[in-house]
Amino acid sequence: MSHLRLNLVLLAGLLLCGSASVFSGSGGAGLSDLLAGDDGLAGLVLWELRLPRVLLGALVGAGLGASGAVLQGFLRNPLADPGVIGVSASAGLGAVIALYFGLSAAFALALPLAGVIGAAAGVAALFAIAGRDASATTLILAGIAVNATAGAFTALLMNLAPNPWALAEIAYWLMGSLNDASWTEVGFAAPVILPGLIILAPLARGLDALGLGEDTARSLGISLGRMRLAVVCGTALAVGGGVAVAGAIGFVGLVVPHLLRPLVRHQPGALILPSALGGALLIVLADLATRLLSGPGIPLYLGVLTALIGAPFFLWLVRQTQKVAP
Repeated sequence: MSHLRLNLVLLAGLLLCGSASVFSGSGGAGLSDLLAGDDGLAGLVLWELRLPRVLLGALVGAGLGASGAVLQGFLRNPLADPGVIGVSASAGLGAVIALYFGLSAAFALALPLAGVIGAAAGVAALFAIAGRDASATTLILAGIAVNATAGAFTALLMNLAPNPWALAEIAYWLMGSLNDASWTEVGFAAPVILPGLIILAPLARGLDALGLGEDTARSLGISLGRMRLAVVCGTALAVGGGVAVAGAIGFVGLVVPHLLRPLVRHQPGALILPSALGGALLIVLADLATRLLSGPGIPLYLGVLTALIGAPFFLWLVRQTQKVAP
């Protein structure tokens, strides 16, 4: 399958699942209500609840999928994922700090900015601990260290929460959800995630060259220092912006690039756009599943569902990595 055909298939799947998510559920609203700008209850449900929810899910998924593809290509390790190596947890810590100290209430952009800063700190810490050519074991151990550190400080803030309501707000937010999606959240996330994707997209040539080795990449005019900076900034924006509005949603950046890699003939650079589309498709589909499976008083959170899917996949991938290791 050509790269263009693959991207078109993923885009068509995203549009199909997005439409299914918009028009599924109680209310009985249809396409005519959406096009007519119906001011009734059905039109409000479509315009103010479901459509921004689908768009926000697509944005968050695209950021996670593209970041996973770039991190795996740059680190040359199939186990790299923003959630596994601590980037999402670091972004979550930044956002929790903004929630705990009331910064998000005082300054509207404090939450996304704190998420981005936390994610950048997590990527920088990972590079500092593991290095670019780390083995799978070293990368996982470094990710565990970053995850544990971010988790410890998050737990400390939850422990010091001033009241049970604040504690519950942080706990539910960390489980990842699009339940509170609105045009406001879309307005917060889009100016952060889209620049991250714009920074990551041009790295395709560098990732392909880096796949041949650092010396070859340098001989082809690739500046590894600038590329490293672009990976840190792009990943921080794409992941931090998503975590800030939807909480911690793991394993998307691990599962999607790995499933799509054979379809792009294992070219790291060609994997970025399909992973962005695939991540958006996975999040929209998973969110639709959480809506349909949740019942009154029994909410199923998006981050919980992706973890239930991703954790067994991660264990299988670790086993496969051990089998091919020298």
